[in-house]
Amino acid sequence: MTGNLEITVHASGNKTVSPSIVDPIYLSIFSHRFMGIAEQMGRTLQRTSISVNIKERLDFSCALFDCYGGLVANAPHLPVHLGAMSEAVRYQVKHWRTPSGELDITDGDVLVSNHPQLAGGSHLPDITVITPIFQEGKIVFFVASRGHHSDIGGIAPGSMPPMSKTLVQEGAAIVAFKLVEHGEFQEEGISKLLLAPGDLADNYGTRNLSDNISDLRAQVAANNRGKLLVDELVGEYSLAVVQAYMLFIQEAAEAAVRRMLCAFSKERGLDALSGSVGAVDHLDDGTPICLKISINREEGSAVFDFAGTGPEMFGNLNAPPAVTTSAVIYCLRCLLADIVDLPLNQGCLTPIRILLPKNSILNPSPTAAVVGGNVLTSQRVTDVIFRAFNAVAASQGCMNNLTFGDATMGYYETIAGGSGE
Repeated sequence: MTGNLEITVHASGNKTVSPSIVDPIYLSIFSHRFMGIAEQMGRTLQRTSISVNIKERLDFSCALFDCYGGLVANAPHLPVHLGAMSEAVRYQVKHWRTPSGELDITDGDVLVSNHPQLAGGSHLPDITVITPIFQEGKIVFFVASRGHHSDIGGIAPGSMPPMSKTLVQEGAAIVAFKLVEHGEFQEEGISKLLLAPGDLADNYGTRNLSDNISDLRAQVAANNRGKLLVDELVGEYSLAVVQAYMLFIQEAAEAAVRRMLCAFSKERGLDALSGSVGAVDHLDDGTPICLKISINREEGSAVFDFAGTGPEMFGNLNAPPAVTTSAVIYCLRCLLADIVDLPLNQGCLTPIRILLPKNSILNPSPTAAVVGGNVLTSQRVTDVIFRAFNAVAASQGCMNNLTFGDATMGYYETIAGGSGE
């Protein structure tokens, strides 16, 4: 992947780097530049948000994506958001594509969604705001921010109801909406969506709409900051070079995962073509989470098969597929000891195939309650993956959550805590 660097510095200060030659120094530079963009987005979101959940608890994540929705780089924010956000961006690309193949998205549009099963969300309080970045009339990148809103309606304040049985009881569900259209913030439209659960019997719309609107505006501002920084990077190096190193970074992550899988297979003495390891853990009610990892050492690929995992439950510990994807990509990145500087990105998943049994707790129906799956089941999935690799000791497998409020406000807190056994 390496070669001699071709670089020219113009009188304007702009640089010309060959997009066909991968230089390890520039690979590191671009890794940090991409990650720095996501970090700056996070700082902007923290400064401009108003809710305790985002401003002080820092329950948010920001990331940069390629034009297809593949994760390129993220700041070290919340792991459960990061793999899932890629699914959210991909869904929006699919949703807004017209029959002619064009995207019904223009420069100045900003998209918003939070539906867990249909639109790549995690749970409903996590609202994702997605901004396309255009160059010469075409989308070349996306930036996105996901923030946990302290209340978006539902049967309990804080929108984390312990006893929810269906998704509609957990708050407002947004599949796809243009939060900003042609540069105009659509406050009336998003307000209707956030208040909609209140039209149902024994349910409520958001209990603090003003905080929701303020935090959504902050997410738009964070994305605008990312867009500005991406435009500056393109102006400095050219679009061809930036996109090339975006690809090189993903390829480097892919190669690192393949090396890790091969090394693990040899270390465990597995069959070269179909050797496998597995692990099982259980939720508190006894529901199993089963995993079999089959590794092809010749290809450096693996299949993560969750067959045997318990069926969808009439409760809220179901976890949408994007959450399991997040757990897989997070664990793989943690296992890559040989690439310290490389950001977590979509390349980590290129050698991986994930199989989730339909109508299980890890692949529930679109109406299933999922609010607890994001904060508890996700932890157990992570424990199972690390156990299969014999890598990390598990603890209690729960984020320890507290929620309270009344008809006018709601608050939610993740206490966290725990230790390895």
